[in-house]
Amino acid sequence: MAAEIRGLPYAVFKWSSFSSSYLPENILVDKPNDQSSRWSSENNNPPQYLILKLERPAILQSITFGKYEKTHVCNLKKFKVFGGMNEENMTELLSSGLKNDYNKETFTLKHKIDEQMFPCRFIKIVPLLSWGPSFNFSIWYVEINGIDEPDVVQPCLHWYSKYREQEAIRLCLKHFRQHNYTEAFESLQKKTKIALEHPMLTELHDKLVLKGDFDSCEALIEKAVNDGLFSQYISQQEYKPQWNQIIPKITKGDGEDSRPGMRGGHQMVIDVQSEMVYLFGGWDGTQDLADFWAYSVGENQWICISRDTEKENGPSARSCHKMCIDTQRRQIYTLGRYLDSSVRNSKSLKSDFYCYDIDTNTWTLLSEDTSADGGPKLVFDHQMCMDSEKHMIYTFGGRILTCNGSVDDSRANEPQFSGLFAFDCHSQTWKLLREDSCNAGPEDIQSRIGHCMLFHSKNRCLYVFGGQRSKTYLNDFFSYDVDRDHVEIISDGTKKDSGMVPMTGFTQRATIDPELNEIHVLSGLSKDKEKREENVRNSFWIYDIVRNSWSCVYKNDQASKENTNKNAQEEEPCPRFAHQLVYDELHKVHYLFGGNPGKSCSPKMRLDDFWSLKLCRPSKEYLLRHCKYLIRKHRFEERAQTEPLSALKYLQNDLFVTVDHSDPEETKEFQLLPSALFKSNKDFTPLGFSDVDHTYFQRTQLFDVLVNFFPDSMTPPKGNLVDLITL
Repeated sequence: MAAEIRGLPYAVFKWSSFSSSYLPENILVDKPNDQSSRWSSENNNPPQYLILKLERPAILQSITFGKYEKTHVCNLKKFKVFGGMNEENMTELLSSGLKNDYNKETFTLKHKIDEQMFPCRFIKIVPLLSWGPSFNFSIWYVEINGIDEPDVVQPCLHWYSKYREQEAIRLCLKHFRQHNYTEAFESLQKKTKIALEHPMLTELHDKLVLKGDFDSCEALIEKAVNDGLFSQYISQQEYKPQWNQIIPKITKGDGEDSRPGMRGGHQMVIDVQSEMVYLFGGWDGTQDLADFWAYSVGENQWICISRDTEKENGPSARSCHKMCIDTQRRQIYTLGRYLDSSVRNSKSLKSDFYCYDIDTNTWTLLSEDTSADGGPKLVFDHQMCMDSEKHMIYTFGGRILTCNGSVDDSRANEPQFSGLFAFDCHSQTWKLLREDSCNAGPEDIQSRIGHCMLFHSKNRCLYVFGGQRSKTYLNDFFSYDVDRDHVEIISDGTKKDSGMVPMTGFTQRATIDPELNEIHVLSGLSKDKEKREENVRNSFWIYDIVRNSWSCVYKNDQASKENTNKNAQEEEPCPRFAHQLVYDELHKVHYLFGGNPGKSCSPKMRLDDFWSLKLCRPSKEYLLRHCKYLIRKHRFEERAQTEPLSALKYLQNDLFVTVDHSDPEETKEFQLLPSALFKSNKDFTPLGFSDVDHTYFQRTQLFDVLVNFFPDSMTPPKGNLVDLITL
């Protein structure tokens, strides 16, 4: 194996572990067909690592791993890469994993701090998990790419040296101020002219810690909130789901007919400008439906546009079809449907394609058979997305329906899947972008059913996740750049990280928020469809596109719901599949309707409940209230030591109004506060700080808490000087 920077081999190549390791003699040659040409550990117990030493410092930009010519159980499923100027002090540059194939993989390494490149002399590769869980680790070939030209590296070395010196001084300044070593603090700051923090935080420290001017502190925090300085903190907080069951108005005399009935396999789209949700078709447990509805968010009312669209030159009754909406031109397109094998014949297998004009309330048949026009054959459980800017529709996947007992299908017993197609609404022409591939190479894609596909209108990419192919459940995740005709594999579905990836499933529903760069996934039926009651679970996941990370914000399942009371059941929808979910990206609200609860005792049962979902993070108003609560809580505790009666009055009036009485923990904390009236000063000062004025220490603690709400670029260093001291 080899490691190079611009063709320069490393001078030193070391391995380290608690077990013996094998290193081939010829380490500078990539030999993918030689199984012995690798570094290999004797076991898979950490710590195991390689340390590479450069001949001279360099900017490390990427790392490439070569592999054996076949899949191998010793390939690295998880690993980390660290770098630094010495072996004892390294920064994490990469945390990732290799696919278990024979293709080289290249990863970008972190090489900038505050937009400034930094150099490394040592690289440490730490294997964490092999593809065979009980097998040892193997690295076949490594290549490091970057910049080692002195005219580029030397200025970075100079900056890095100054940066480390500056951060060391800032840590000292923080330590001196925390412990009230005023003379040392002022002397060091005067000598170095290095600022510990943003002037606003220095002012906050002066008013809070030194002067105890709590009113000015509240005013300063309020200004920071109004100036948007807490926005970064808010964006980093976890979402909390807020479900609300929608009970629409019933038009007098219409009864139950004033809203859609029970169904699954229906379709919904939303016009975010007019806040109208459109619903068409579905299966009620007995038959396909052809009714067409619109729900007005503002009026909280369903409107039946048509009881039977086929009678109005529209599509026939259907389920498992797909719809997409062009909000600019106010048009809705629908394609595909499911037909039971008993009614399939060559005549009924034509793939019709319709467009509905919202303003004129008219349907137009765009094609009697899209297959004859160069588009997809008749499919079901596919996906369809609209690109309003270019007036293009993309459809991907879905099971192709074939005639019952068809003889012209050479793979009659094997399911066929549709590829990726584009429809130009201007010219009304289809184009095949990708055929279905069983291999899924660098630019190939595997078709499937029950998957998710979303269009990001800003970066102009389609995102595809999950689904099912024959008896295989897929958990891969890839994007397709519609302008560059390029496929990028985000995850091959095998690099699960302790459950922090949505469970492999079927009929999950997804939405996208281009402004927030987020993808939202509501799970449905997972794995074995035949054991529906065991596998119907609802969980809500968010994928951060920029950070390339998943997070789960909500979970419930059938078993837990049945053990709760009726009131609790009405607080959130029961687990289901074959439901529909749409998202209003302007108002940040999801809408969910119907589906199949998966109860085997009622196989024909379908749902007709309607829900909204808001994903809530702390608001600016909440944080302002919370900061005022923290300041006033401290103010009360301080006053309680000298003026107990005044403190009690302050507790009842000024502090009470800042408490979130709907929060059980905060309410309990507030109820316990009167006990501070009976505590001595020693109760407030922790062990080890007896030499520090307890009031100064308490205020410093509060200051450190408030600082966490400000952007990192404004705050003192995160670490503490004493943490660097080891025994």
